[in-house]
Amino acid sequence: MIEKKRMKQEYKNKVSEKGIYAIRNKVNGKVFMASTLNLYNIVERTKFRLSLGNYPSEQLLKDWKSYGEESFEFEILEKLPLKDDGAYNYDEDLKILEMIWVEKYQPLAEKCYNERESIRMV
Repeated sequence: MIEKKRMKQEYKNKVSEKGIYAIRNKVNGKVFMASTLNLYNIVERTKFRLSLGNYPSEQLLKDWKSYGEESFEFEILEKLPLKDDGAYNYDEDLKILEMIWVEKYQPLAEKCYNERESIRMV
């Protein structure tokens, strides 16, 4: 019982990695980029949302259904360096990282599923 409590506490204290990830359609080359404050299990969480039909990009959902899961690959584009300060607010750092990656893929409409410049996901 003590071991279980210790493991729970360690999980709660764990600082999750933050960063930018991409979902790439291997058939047509389009990319959906997103940023998150929690990269832990991002692939599984995203696949689950897409399979439920609950994702912010309607075009990505449509292609996911048409081409199938095997036609997509996930990639972590960049991780933010973690700070020693547990109370550090990563929002501004992540916004800057978002701007850099959105700029790389301009114009959004041609290469990306993203329909808006903000790519923040929870």
